[in-house]
Amino acid sequence: LADADRLRLVQALRERPQSVSDLAALLDNEIGNISHHLKVLRKQGLVTTQRNGKMVIYSLSESILNARGSKKDRLELGCCCLELPK
Repeated sequence: LADADRLRLVQALRERPQSVSDLAALLDNEIGNISHHLKVLRKQGLVTTQRNGKMVIYSLSESILNARGSKKDRLELGCCCLELPK
């Protein structure tokens, strides 16, 4: 999450699950770059995927969402918590 683009992806996905093309448009970035960052986040267990026809929908992993409060402002990373700006 030290990469600014990855943090922006997490912030976008905390609002709702989205496709790579939606995320690329939202972040004004190339689909290839967004796909790369999503792959890194998925390998670390922060993001999950669900296929919807030909489209892959990305969402934050339930394991990192805080069950004690608002899901939108805090991520549980196991070793620590990440407070996200609103």
